[in-house]
Amino acid sequence: MPLAPGTSHTSDFAGRSWSEAWTEGRDTPGDCIPPSMVAPPSPPPPPPDPQFVLRGARSAVHALHFCGGAQGQGHPLLLSGSLHGLVHIWSLQTRRVLATLDGHAGKCVTWLQTLPPGPQLLSQGRDLRMHVWDLAEGRNAIVDSVCLESVGFCRGSVLACGPQRWMLAMPGKGGDEVQILEMPSKTSVCSLKPEAEARPGMPMCLQLWQADSSPLPLLLAGYEDGSVALWDVSARKVCSRVACHEEPVMGLDFDSQKARGVSGSAEKALAVWSLDEQRALQVHGTHQLTNPGVADVRIRPDHRLLATAGWDHRIRVFHWRTMKPLAVLAFHSAAVHCLAFATDGLLAAGSGDQRISVWSLYPRM
Repeated sequence: MPLAPGTSHTSDFAGRSWSEAWTEGRDTPGDCIPPSMVAPPSPPPPPPDPQFVLRGARSAVHALHFCGGAQGQGHPLLLSGSLHGLVHIWSLQTRRVLATLDGHAGKCVTWLQTLPPGPQLLSQGRDLRMHVWDLAEGRNAIVDSVCLESVGFCRGSVLACGPQRWMLAMPGKGGDEVQILEMPSKTSVCSLKPEAEARPGMPMCLQLWQADSSPLPLLLAGYEDGSVALWDVSARKVCSRVACHEEPVMGLDFDSQKARGVSGSAEKALAVWSLDEQRALQVHGTHQLTNPGVADVRIRPDHRLLATAGWDHRIRVFHWRTMKPLAVLAFHSAAVHCLAFATDGLLAAGSGDQRISVWSLYPRM
C-alpha cells in the first residue's frame, strides 16, 4: 500500500509484524525446522494510511468528538473544534461538512461533548464561554451558556445523573479551583480547591466518573505540577493524590472497568496508575517516548487500545493491558492536538496542519 505524504515507516516494535505485536504469545513451529530450511524473516509491513482524511477545518483542530446521527442523518457524525472558534459537524458517509457553528467569537474551541439524552452539544472555548447547542431537526442554535472564570487550558467533563440531568466539571475561579454544576439548572454543587499546602497549580484536565460501588460522583484531575488527584465531589475533599510527572499533565483517561488510568504531559513519558478499593492512587510505572509532549490520551471504548497525540506530529498506539507499542503513525505535518474514538473503534486525530485523519487500525475484539 503506498504511503500518504509524510507517513513514516517508523515503528516501536522493530522485528515483529503488526499481527505478532497484537496477538502475543503465538507458537513458533520454526523451532523444530532445520536452520537451513528456515526462511529469513521478512521486514515488518509499514504502518497503514488513514482510512480517510477530512479537510476544510480552515485552522488548527483542537477538539474532536464522535456522536450518533443528528441533523436528520442516521449515520455517526464527527464534531471538530478549531483554533478560529468554529465547530464543524462532519458526515462520515460523505466526508463533508454538514453544518458550521460559530459561537466563540473567533477564539479556540478546546472541548466538545454531546449531552444526555441529546441531541445537544456542549462546546468550550477560550472566549470564557461554554455553549449548549440544540442540534435537533437541523437546528444549530445556542440555547444556554455558562461563563468560565479561568481561560486556562483545562477541558471540562460531564457525567449523566438522570434522564434530563447531568453534572458539569469545569475550571473555576482563582486558577486552581474546579467548579461543579448541576445542569441544565446551572445549580452550583461545589467548588473544589486544593489544600494550601499541596499547591498543585492549575487543573489541566478533568474526568468525572461514578464507581459501581458508590452512587456518589468522583473526579480525577491532572494538575500543573504533574500530579493526579482523586476528588470525592460530595465530601469536597481529595481522597488521594499521586505525583505522576515532572511537567504539567496535558491529558488523562481512566478505565473504570480495570480501575486503571494513564496520563501524558509535556515530558516524554506516559504514566500508568491505578485506583484501589480504598480510593488510593498508585503509579505502576512509566513508558518512555521518543520525543517530549503528549497533548491527549484516549483509551478505546472496548479497553483494548490506547492512543496518544504527540507534539512531534505522531500518533502512538499501544496495547492497553500490556502497554506494548503497536504503531507510530506519522501522517500529520504539525502537532497532533486531540484524539477521539468512536464506539465502533474508529480513531480520529486533529492536528495543527488543519487536517483530521480517521483510522481503522484493528477491528474491535
